[in-house]
Amino acid sequence: MSRVLSVVSSQLRRNVYFYPSLFRVLQRSLSSTAPARYAAEQGDANGSTPLGMRWKDSAETVIIGGGCVGVSLAYHLAKAGMKDVVLLEKSQLTAGSTWHAAGLTAYYHPGINLKKIHYYSIKLYEKLEEETGQAVGFHQPGSIRIASTPERVDELKYQMSRAHWHPNPQSLISPEKIQELFPLLNMDKVLAGLYNPGDGHIDPYSLTMALAAGARQYGAKLYFPAPVTGLTPTAEGKWDVETPQGTIRANRIVNATGFWAHEVGKLVGFQHPVIPVHHQYVVTASVPEVKALKTELPVIRDLEGSYYLRQERDGLLFGPYERQEKMKLQESWVTDGVPPGFGKELFESDLDRIMDHVEAAMEMVPVLKDADIINVVSGPITYTPDLLPMVGPHQGVRNYWVAIGFGYGIIHAGGVGKFLSDWIMNGEPSYDLIELDPNRYGKWTSTAFTAAKARESYGFNNIVGFPKEERFAGRPTERVSGIYETLKSKASMGFHAGWEQPHWFYKPGDDVSYKPSFRRTNWFEPVGRECKLVMEKVGVMDLTPFGKFIVRGKDSTKLLERLFANVIPKVGVTNISHMLTPRGRVYAEVTVTQLSPGEFMLVTGSGSELHDLRWIEQEAVEGRYSVEITNVTDDMGVLGVAGPNARKVLQKLTDEDLSDSAFRFLHCRSVTLADIPVTAIRISYTGELGWEMYHKRQHTASLYQAIMEAGQEEGIDSFGAYAMNSLRMEKGFRAWGAEMNCDTNPLEAGLDYFIKLNKPADFIGKQALLDIKAKGLSRKLAYLTMQTDDVDPEGNETVWHNGKVVGNTTSGAYSYSSQQSVAFAYVPTELNTIGQKLEVELLGKNYEATVTQEPLILTEPTRTRLQKKSKATK
Repeated sequence: MSRVLSVVSSQLRRNVYFYPSLFRVLQRSLSSTAPARYAAEQGDANGSTPLGMRWKDSAETVIIGGGCVGVSLAYHLAKAGMKDVVLLEKSQLTAGSTWHAAGLTAYYHPGINLKKIHYYSIKLYEKLEEETGQAVGFHQPGSIRIASTPERVDELKYQMSRAHWHPNPQSLISPEKIQELFPLLNMDKVLAGLYNPGDGHIDPYSLTMALAAGARQYGAKLYFPAPVTGLTPTAEGKWDVETPQGTIRANRIVNATGFWAHEVGKLVGFQHPVIPVHHQYVVTASVPEVKALKTELPVIRDLEGSYYLRQERDGLLFGPYERQEKMKLQESWVTDGVPPGFGKELFESDLDRIMDHVEAAMEMVPVLKDADIINVVSGPITYTPDLLPMVGPHQGVRNYWVAIGFGYGIIHAGGVGKFLSDWIMNGEPSYDLIELDPNRYGKWTSTAFTAAKARESYGFNNIVGFPKEERFAGRPTERVSGIYETLKSKASMGFHAGWEQPHWFYKPGDDVSYKPSFRRTNWFEPVGRECKLVMEKVGVMDLTPFGKFIVRGKDSTKLLERLFANVIPKVGVTNISHMLTPRGRVYAEVTVTQLSPGEFMLVTGSGSELHDLRWIEQEAVEGRYSVEITNVTDDMGVLGVAGPNARKVLQKLTDEDLSDSAFRFLHCRSVTLADIPVTAIRISYTGELGWEMYHKRQHTASLYQAIMEAGQEEGIDSFGAYAMNSLRMEKGFRAWGAEMNCDTNPLEAGLDYFIKLNKPADFIGKQALLDIKAKGLSRKLAYLTMQTDDVDPEGNETVWHNGKVVGNTTSGAYSYSSQQSVAFAYVPTELNTIGQKLEVELLGKNYEATVTQEPLILTEPTRTRLQKKSKATK
């Protein structure tokens, strides 16, 4: 330890700034393809550089940014057959974050479809050298995520339960196997490991040059240096892309500019929530014990130490993720812009920030104590508030796409290039990646919020990934409902698209602390109490985060007929409708209400507000519909009242007749409640008697207070989102983003009731659904009941049958009414029969599950109808 600390202190504290000599050392250390680099820097016969050779004044797609992500997109678009693909880079390819990246590649990702991005990238990189003739320096020694606490072992088991239904190779391995694979580890604290064979690292520079060679090979043009100085939209939805060398008119543009993304976004009028982070990693000289090995060491990720470590030639490279109070942001680049000319430069290193991690690494890998440090690299990488990149078309302007905010650009580059290329070429995403949707952010994402969340996300890079995790930095935003101040001390709040929304409520004697867990925890009993409240009395829930749009105009009905697979409701009526993609996938689920002739209110989930609005606006423009679309999400509050006493409580506040015959299920009416104008819809996601009440946001507190006071005799109280989820699961209600999304069609999701294939309008996806129906389904959504112990399904767990993987859950919960766990799962149609026995994997154990007739609990409208029918027959 003393040796490494003295070397680092003496060499790097003196050389606090990055010098060109260090740049040359770093280039020699991290890249082994000097001939390819020389050819790239000198230009080639295809006119990439120098400029002036066959400059194009028009293009189908202009990609701005020559890092690995932008070049990958150029490669994939050109390979897919798009003509006139142009990439513009302000200085040199790889300038920015690509050139100095550590180059890690991993099959592992805790998300669902991001695993597909990782998988595709690795498979592409394996064959890229053969395809392009350019060496990429790809090493695949595997990787191990090390668990050194019992909680970490649970996390690995949790991730294994979500991995078996994916092709990505992954297994839980013992300490003995870990030591066999990485003999230089101190095994004192090692309990288990998550092993991904095929993981490793790649030379980022060589990877980018190989992708560039492939892009040129398929016809793309790569121009540099060609900084973009202006972006001007045309009336027909195209773009004039201005550079010092000339202007290119493009059908679409893609912002792939890394830490320049904020500046390019400003040219369009956006303040993209991205911010540069200082990330450091250390490279050692040759280590004798490493040099003596016959096979390359796997990459290790010491989760408790919060660092990664891999072999770099005969030495080691390790990179830490500092705690949020120690990490450093480059906030001035957001407020003042990136310094002119910055491209292949680095920040000064700061050892104090990483010393805790250096010591942890030396404890885990003792040979580091005697290793000489030859480089400490401190370079900018770009973070979004939640660490995930922003990928896809942007709402609010036509034909502007982004691929920005990549904290892990090397492993994402291949898969994201393919994903975006497919989307651009086919008009819809090939699979669901809403977690990367750039429209998950809005005007509420201030620079202060972005900075606070980026600090948190970076510092939490290796914390335990619990289900239902909450992160509290930067909260609350400006998006708080009128009762936030009233409820914040009484409830555990969740964060939904900038909004604060109660997850569960406290009572005296409850443990009110934040205690995330892979097992049932302190909210389990309180949520059961709230479910009982709604089932037996009456509860109130703040639903203000819903996305809410008003569509009006002479073509409004015509537009909605095109967008939705359901019939359009009559005036005063509400229905559940679905927007489908051309392939017949479920793009969105929306509650549609016709308020007055030709005026509609559309309501969607908080997480899909701008995602859905973009789709609606795009169709309106491309179809030339005469409509006005207004986003009223921030103007309108919503309270939900549900339970058998809901009618009694609300009737006290209005002269309107709320009886079942006068105010029927799925009907809407403008009423006055406690002298407050309200648009009331008789609907509740709980499946119980209930209303959703839409009103001006400034009236929420008064309306809530009036309802609570009116309901005292009926035992009224508040309930949260966790109880709502349990109640909807008992009723068999699907959720968008879980049971249905761009991975599923509505027929396999069991949404047939809402899909009107015989309606005259040619809605988007209609022909695809007719074809799917004719061909028949290979899988179907099943409703499962389970007896577990202290763990419940969450969704995305593996489903087994006779020792084989047959499907996956989509969501799950504990049913307090029936005292068992419930889940939805996609399984082969032949296994979707009532009584079929399956198994669901939870925390390393397979629990028996039974395919059950849904729903477990009949909805209130169904119960009421059956009661009336029973009375009529007596």
